[in-house]
This record gives sequence, C-alpha cells and structure tokens, in this order.
Amino acid sequence: MTADSAATGRARGATLRAARPYAGLLPFALYAGAFLLVPTLAIAVGAFTDPATGAFTLDNLALAFSGVYAQGLVSSVELSVVSSVVPGILGLLIAYAVQTSGSATLRRVVSTASGTFANFGGVPLAFLFIATAGSSGLAVTWLKALGFDPYEHGFSLYTFSGLALVYLYFQIPLMVLVITPALEGLRPAWREAADNLGASAWQYWRIVGGPVLAPSFLGSLLLLFGAAFSAYATAQALTSGSIAITSIQIGSFLNGNVLSGQENVGKALGLGMILIIAVLMVVYALLQRRASRWLR
Repeated sequence: MTADSAATGRARGATLRAARPYAGLLPFALYAGAFLLVPTLAIAVGAFTDPATGAFTLDNLALAFSGVYAQGLVSSVELSVVSSVVPGILGLLIAYAVQTSGSATLRRVVSTASGTFANFGGVPLAFLFIATAGSSGLAVTWLKALGFDPYEHGFSLYTFSGLALVYLYFQIPLMVLVITPALEGLRPAWREAADNLGASAWQYWRIVGGPVLAPSFLGSLLLLFGAAFSAYATAQALTSGSIAITSIQIGSFLNGNVLSGQENVGKALGLGMILIIAVLMVVYALLQRRASRWLR
C-alpha cells in the first residue's frame, strides 16, 4: 500500500467517524424531506405558476388575498385569536391550580388527561359535540325539557362561536401541557424571599412571577394560535364548509371544487398559511429561548 492510499484510507475513516453521530438523523431527514420540504417547495412553485401556460404569475396570490379568500383569512385569524387567548388564560389558571395543589396524584391525572384530550380532534370530536350540543343533541334536549332552547336565543354549534367553543376542548388541555414546565420553573424560594421582604401577592406577580412567566405564556399562545389556524378536519366535519376559513377553502381546492384558471389559488393560500406559521414558529423559538434561562 502506497503512502497516498494510506492517507486516503485514514481520511475516509476520519470522515466516517465524524459522520457516525449524525447517522441517526438520516431517517428523520428523509422523512422531513419527503413529507415537509418537497410539498412545501411544490406549493411555493405552484403559487407562482399559471396553470394554463406554466409561466410565472402573481395572479394566484392576487386572488388568494382578495374577495372571499381574504375574508377567509381574516376569519381564520379571528378564530385563532379567540381560540388561543381564551384557552390560554383558562389553561394557565388550571395548570397553576394543579401545580399549587401539592398533590402529585392530581398532577399526574391532569397531565395524562390533558395529553389525551389535546390529541382528540377531527371527525370524532365534531361528532361528540353534535351529539351533545347539536340542535337535537343530548344536552340541548335536556335544556328544552327544562323550558330553555339555546338555539332560540342565538346559540348555534355550526357558527363561528360554536366552532370556537369546540376548539376549547383540545386547546385548553394543550395549554395545560405546554405551560406546566414554565410554572414548575417558578422556584418556591423566590416567593418565600418576596414574602420575607414584605411583598404582597400582586407585587410578587408584577415584579417577579409575571416577567419570568411572560415569555412562556406568550409562546404558548402562539402555539395555540398555530394549532387553531391550521386545524381543518374538525371545522370541516362540524360545519361542512359553511364557515369561510382558509383551511376549509384549501380543502375545497384539493377536492377539485375550482374554477377554470384558478387551480393554483389553493397553493397560494397554502403558501400564505405556511408563511404565517413560519413567522409564529420563529417568534415562539425566540420566546422559548428567553424563557429557558429561568427553567434551568
């Protein structure tokens, strides 16, 4: 073996040893590339492509951000804000009550239940609410027997407010899951020190607890916003597309309900959603990075 061959062999061996720790990432990289990167690139290309000629165009984006599609985007944002702020506050209060209860059993039960409810959605969740709070649902039937019909007083499960109510079912448990680690990061010694210095509960939360918890809380709200913004199956199964939100509009395009020359408008809508979610995730990562300093 020549000196050059030996040097080449040593260099190849060093390269393999350096790459060995990253070998476990290969399956994930292939998975992410096939089911995330490639579809994203296809959507981005299609959003700027004329379906008739294949030429570059901005018409798809112009249509996607005008008329009924613009209204769908506004409705999606409004629904996501409502179904992130309200569950965010309620989930924070529940998580804090459980965390300060002093019961390890209660914490385990709530954590397990939250993990189950946070992942329960789609058609089964829509059916659950229709069977319970629909116009002929069990709870509504009981209320009618008591002389009160909520549907005669403006309530409807199949409207914007009804959909927001359904989203609470999985958004509140999700908030409990994501905010609990931040609450655990609030060290009891900080509260004891504040009490020893004569601080009231309001002063503790305003000066110590609130600023420490704020990045995690805001990050959790962004996570809830993203979950509600991208939800499709529950809204579609519950309303049959009667509420104009972006995810349902994209689903309509995928089902072939398109006008001639607008085949790629759905991809433009998808690109808009991707950009919004990407911005949210960047801000979420920055907030989590700031919050992690207090959770060490």
